[in-house]
Amino acid sequence: MKTLLCYGTPYELGLAHGVGAKDMIRRSILFYKKMFAYTCKLEWDAVRMIAKDWKREIEQKWSNYYSEMQGIANGAEIPVVDILILNIRTEIAFGMFNDGCTSLYWKTDRQSFLAQNWDWMEEQKQNLLLLDINRVGGPRIKMITEAGIIGKIGLNEFGIGVCLNAIKVPGCDFSRLPVHLGLRKVLESTSVDAAVRELEEVGIAASAHILIADQRKAIGLETTARTLQVMHMTEGDRIFHANHLLLAHDGAVDGNWLPDSPARQHRIQQLATKYAPATGGGPNTVDIMRMLDDHEGFPYSICRYEKGPLGMDATLFSIVMELRGRIAIVRLGRPCQVEETVELCFE
Repeated sequence: MKTLLCYGTPYELGLAHGVGAKDMIRRSILFYKKMFAYTCKLEWDAVRMIAKDWKREIEQKWSNYYSEMQGIANGAEIPVVDILILNIRTEIAFGMFNDGCTSLYWKTDRQSFLAQNWDWMEEQKQNLLLLDINRVGGPRIKMITEAGIIGKIGLNEFGIGVCLNAIKVPGCDFSRLPVHLGLRKVLESTSVDAAVRELEEVGIAASAHILIADQRKAIGLETTARTLQVMHMTEGDRIFHANHLLLAHDGAVDGNWLPDSPARQHRIQQLATKYAPATGGGPNTVDIMRMLDDHEGFPYSICRYEKGPLGMDATLFSIVMELRGRIAIVRLGRPCQVEETVELCFE
């Protein structure tokens, strides 16, 4: 997996990203051109028109993020609107164009795990990128993302981690923070509570579940374009989430876009029961990896396999973070067919 070290101002971060991942970013754009045309019946010119409606809001409210996207565009020598599209891909189709996954948080006496499988189309696996970000005035961040996208899944030097579950609820709000920029905001935070307060204040533009954690606790934020509900840990210091709403949201209609999501939700909770007593109260890293490599209900399982052209998504990578140690293990490919293993850590 390609690793990019990005240091400096927001623009300089983006420039390093754009120069270092130029070919990958161009492939990401080609991938989403095809996906929007197939899934949303939108040609790229129409998508660019939609993105222009977001430009002013992001440039005015979150200028650092816009400056970073401008740096990416200049480095990759492509229009900034195309980079903006990548970063608002969840919102462009009003909550109807999302990736799937299964995520969990589990605190034990000795360790605090935040983990997930990230499921999407196999074609996009070649464009996954490890960003090591050291922004002037901000915490150091290490995350796995799609080339051209400035916020995704990972952790920071304070031991704050974030995971994402897509949820299909129609609607978006241009005045709120796009989902992927919300993930980046979490990774720039110094505590779970601070991250939650910021996202509650600005709101999230589309539906998602954002799982925010540190060594002491986790909070899940279920969002739609109009609502934000907080999910706290269970009695066993755990949170599990798949790809459907678990909390009540006024006026929200869950699209149930992945019919297997309730089954995966049930299965991950079932596996927790299996692994809890095995080590006298909680799992170890290997146990968490085994949970992500579960095949019950295959191919509609926690470890997923792509089926058909532009059909069901596969697990493209898994990540297990241990937040007390500020370390993460990333495995590229399906957990049962690991292609590469990368370790993220802070000294």
